[in-house]
Amino acid sequence: MKYNKAILQVMLWGLVAVVLSCETEKIIFTGPYHVRFSDTLQTLKESHSQPVKIEVHLAGPQLQDDVTATYSITGTAREGIDYTIVGDRGKVKLTRESSFGYITVQLINNSNNILRSQTLILTLTGTDHANIGVGQDGGGLGKKFIFTIQDDCILGGNYQGLKDELSVPVEDITIISTDCEEYTLSNWDIDIFQFPRERSLKFIDNGDNTLTIPDQKDATLPADSATINGSGFVDPQTHDIFMKVKLAGYKGQPEFSFKLIRD
Repeated sequence: MKYNKAILQVMLWGLVAVVLSCETEKIIFTGPYHVRFSDTLQTLKESHSQPVKIEVHLAGPQLQDDVTATYSITGTAREGIDYTIVGDRGKVKLTRESSFGYITVQLINNSNNILRSQTLILTLTGTDHANIGVGQDGGGLGKKFIFTIQDDCILGGNYQGLKDELSVPVEDITIISTDCEEYTLSNWDIDIFQFPRERSLKFIDNGDNTLTIPDQKDATLPADSATINGSGFVDPQTHDIFMKVKLAGYKGQPEFSFKLIRD
């Protein structure tokens, strides 16, 4: 019994030694130093209105001088039609004492009710620093960034809602569709109720700048008065959307009008 106990103690001390050695062992990156894309894939709809910043990372110590990396552009997306490059095309600068630089892409919403995707492929090709390469492990990982731009329907995108010209805009309203005929509006409660909440509805694009809100039940309203319907139209010049929602289930069937302005 004592013999077995001694063996067990030795094994336990050996296990502790292994654990401690693993905890104190440090893996230190020693190169080769390089720049690479922090991510390699991204997908956005063309209706995304904010500039897209694509991050390039310096894997290595921060330097006292700027580092400029060059990149090529390929893919099926058309520059000037589907997107534009903001700033110095084909170059990205990582400023001194920094580990990051950014390629800024502005998407162009040229929605035409043809749903497909285009790709914008950015490939790092070199740097102006002799000791800084491109891509991890000699030009492999992180050298290429594939940006997929998804077409959106004509009325798809992000909007602000206004009850009238003097009202405060209701933010973060979206319109989406899978067939460019039937759309879903994320919120039609544009300062209509005393205690507003997000209330969605479906509407139909009639193809002639007019819209139809068919009879439907709104789950946020009392069951015996939940039916809503209405109409609308699209300004062909400004692309603003004007809607009139009727509370068909309420006594007197009150109507409420509002405007949607694309972000």
